[in-house]
Amino acid sequence: MIHSLVAAALVASTLVPGGTPAKDLPLGDSGLAETRTTQTLARGVTLTSIVRGDEPAPAGEIGTTTRGPWRVQVLTIDPHRAKGRLKTTYGPDLARTETVTDLVAAEGALAGVNASFFTFTASQLYPGTPVGLGIHRGKLLSEPTTDPAEADLVIDSARNRMAVGKLSWAATVRNPRTRAELPITLVNDPPAATRAVASFTPEFGAQTPSGEGAEAVLDRRGCVVRTAATRGTALTTGQTSLQATGAQATALVALARGCLRVEQTVTDAAGERVVLRPGTYGVNGRYQLTRAGEVVVPDGSGSFFERNPRTIAGTTRAGKIVLATIDGRMTTSVGTTMDETAAVADALGLRDAINLDGGGSTTMVAAGRLINQPSGGAQRPVGDAVIWDD
Repeated sequence: MIHSLVAAALVASTLVPGGTPAKDLPLGDSGLAETRTTQTLARGVTLTSIVRGDEPAPAGEIGTTTRGPWRVQVLTIDPHRAKGRLKTTYGPDLARTETVTDLVAAEGALAGVNASFFTFTASQLYPGTPVGLGIHRGKLLSEPTTDPAEADLVIDSARNRMAVGKLSWAATVRNPRTRAELPITLVNDPPAATRAVASFTPEFGAQTPSGEGAEAVLDRRGCVVRTAATRGTALTTGQTSLQATGAQATALVALARGCLRVEQTVTDAAGERVVLRPGTYGVNGRYQLTRAGEVVVPDGSGSFFERNPRTIAGTTRAGKIVLATIDGRMTTSVGTTMDETAAVADALGLRDAINLDGGGSTTMVAAGRLINQPSGGAQRPVGDAVIWDD
């Protein structure tokens, strides 16, 4: 169903999501005009719009002005009062992209924001493929990367909790009879490297990637259904496949006989195993902003660290869930640097927060309407979204 906003007048917000008195955002000059208005979308779910600075920025000073303006949208969910579930959605399949509006509407959800960094390039055959962690209903659909910049957001939908950190993953396929084994290095990602083994699930799309190499299709028991000396096939419910390129292609064909055993482990930063349950969801971000109430974003340079539109997810000390967007690259909202983004997360009372995909992807949809102003003038189709499904 399409949700409608509660027919209540806007009221001035006097609290940050954690329930403490609101402080002005630590952006630009002190004393800038700042307004906050709040709407109740549903029981325990509010939307706060913050505008800091009351004059448009000169077009040539968007990246440097200390006068703003900044436009921030903050969706706050109190899981103790709200009726619904926090989760993610990637749409009809993993390989394609959709707008946040379409992703939210397809789930009948109340609200959502864009989530993972994804392949994005329009010339790519599979633009929606995440570039890092992707978990859906307890199933790993994309592996976390070893990039130290990646931060991961894991959602326990059963308890409406979020955790931010860095996950690691390892997987192998083994033939119990011959004891031959191969490392799996990718999940639902074409093995373009000269020596790579990738696993694919039906969630990837109608067809697995085609090309040179080899592919073995397994049934739900792990038994080999068929093998081929080229890559590219359709998978039915319950089937998975393994693709290999380069020298690994020959090794895969030799190994793929009888029934195979695919084993994987997901561990957190402390080395503890992460159990993936049906209510587990996960997306990737780039850099953790706050950890245990402390700002932890690293120093950096280059365009990524400069002012851009941003999407933030985090939790307060009281356990409230916060999804926020900051518009940018416009005279009406200049965006934030990474340092400024972390400062905003801290000012919103976020004990643990992550920087999700931003730039032209930054989008918030709530109650059937677009809430923020995407920097490209229209919504960019994205790979997935974090949503509140009531």
